[in-house]
Amino acid sequence: MDTPQNSKSSGPRSDRFNSRKLNSARIYTVQDETRFLDPTQLSKLEQSFRSWSDVSTLSHIRSSRKRILLIFLLIRYTGARLNEVLSLDLRKCLDVSRRSIRYDRIKDADSSSQREVQISFELMSEIQTILNEPAFGEYKGLPLKVDEGHVRRKFYERSLACGFSQDLGSPNAIRRARAVELMRDNVPLPVVQHILGHSTPNPTASLVTFSDEDIHQVERHFIERESRRKTSARNTFFGKIAAILKGDIQSQVELVTVSGATVTTVITNNSLERLGLKIGSLITAEIKAPWVILQKTDVQPMCSAENLFKGTVAQIQRGKLTTEFIVRFKDGTEVCSLVTEKSRQKLDIRGKDDVWVMFNSFAVILHVD
Repeated sequence: MDTPQNSKSSGPRSDRFNSRKLNSARIYTVQDETRFLDPTQLSKLEQSFRSWSDVSTLSHIRSSRKRILLIFLLIRYTGARLNEVLSLDLRKCLDVSRRSIRYDRIKDADSSSQREVQISFELMSEIQTILNEPAFGEYKGLPLKVDEGHVRRKFYERSLACGFSQDLGSPNAIRRARAVELMRDNVPLPVVQHILGHSTPNPTASLVTFSDEDIHQVERHFIERESRRKTSARNTFFGKIAAILKGDIQSQVELVTVSGATVTTVITNNSLERLGLKIGSLITAEIKAPWVILQKTDVQPMCSAENLFKGTVAQIQRGKLTTEFIVRFKDGTEVCSLVTEKSRQKLDIRGKDDVWVMFNSFAVILHVD
């Protein structure tokens, strides 16, 4: 891991609370003082790379810069290590039909095995466009064999050009920022670990299992959702149907997420048939923020809500009439709750408080992508 520069250097400060949470999940080793670029700053850095790669009209300079841009995009969106990217054979690693890129295990790397990482349709199209450019023709299909020191220098230059400190533009820092970005986008921890190439623990001890293809489908769901820039997905759970209890009018459906959480919902039998739901189906469950109830107590509350989770308050956004609470679970999943000002005063909930999150099964809406 790159060593941060002096804390007085310019650039965004570390989110120490998030860093400790991610460290406990063993995604990567993060010290409390670690800093990373947020999504807005990552976008600024990406635009800097794009503008820089297009500015030259000389063929050899343009082709060289396009290779650096391609290396940046692969680290930026797949969370790969620099040595993994530089070892890629573009003739073999891209799977256009599956919209994925395969990273093989390389000698002396800490990745456990070969892995396939999903990428968006837009990124796949851009990679193909770059490879088909005349200026890139002499490198087409060949491994991205670029001197590692040269790549790092160009990354540092782009970071400084954006007004960030040099260390925040390193390949490892960008990989680290990608992990934080995915976690903040509610991507399940085992999926983030798979993308980054870490060994993934058994997500749940129940009888519900997720195959490699299931993991790819979950990953694909979040990557495509990210590319569409949906902003109302905080209270979204994506997983597999573990049980269906059918009644005369309505049915109870239990969904198990990749992280092992169980979400219970009740829907009509007509909806069950219309959606074509069955045990093993992959599906999305969404809960509106006003339907999420919070309670601050040391013991599990006695209530009629079928869905009950414990988390930590990560963020509070106060308004004149309502307050938004963001609660983070141990696996990194975040849930948003919206309460009135009067309720906020009664709850007396503050940042980093441990709270119980509750919502009724009738408040859960199911979607089939």
